[in-house]
Amino acid sequence: MYKNFFKRLIDFSLSLTGILVLMPIFIIAFITLYFSNNGKPFFYQERPGRFGTIFKIIKFKTMTDQTDSNGNLLPDNLRLTRVGKLIRKTSIDEIPQLLNVLRGDMSLVGPRPLRVHYLPLYSYEQNRRHEVRPGITGWAQVNGRNTLSWTEKFKLDVWYVDNISFLLDVKIIINTVFKIFKTNEVNATEDITMIPFDGKN
Repeated sequence: MYKNFFKRLIDFSLSLTGILVLMPIFIIAFITLYFSNNGKPFFYQERPGRFGTIFKIIKFKTMTDQTDSNGNLLPDNLRLTRVGKLIRKTSIDEIPQLLNVLRGDMSLVGPRPLRVHYLPLYSYEQNRRHEVRPGITGWAQVNGRNTLSWTEKFKLDVWYVDNISFLLDVKIIINTVFKIFKTNEVNATEDITMIPFDGKN
């Protein structure tokens, strides 16, 4: 009952409340990033949702679009702006995803939506993470985040799918609040934001 009905009802109610409460922070971040990113405060990208349905995730844009002489994007650490680094460390960049939750693309809690081109790389068990809506935060995020290997992350994602409950979601949300103030788990290293998944690591 919770998984199929009440979870969505709670998501809608809390995301709407969150948008209203966080509006001052949203506006400040919007204005700051608008000027630091040449009028582009938002980042849009296609991600797989429940059952692999593709949707466009929205986040605050924390990196520039700088490219090398061949037109390829520079490494993440070179494109991450000073204000973007602060916004990412405090997880403010995730606030616009409340709009995705409101629309039903995402949930407040669930496996993080990853890149579309990873879809063919998942094993059957790993692909089970798509049995539920992806979340702004999740079980893997409060148990290591980017310090975990992909194998460990996916195991935690599937565990969540099999054990989803109201109390578990409350626990994850509470732990997420504490993790926001513990930034040592945001990135695996200082040079990259996350090692790409290659179907093995």
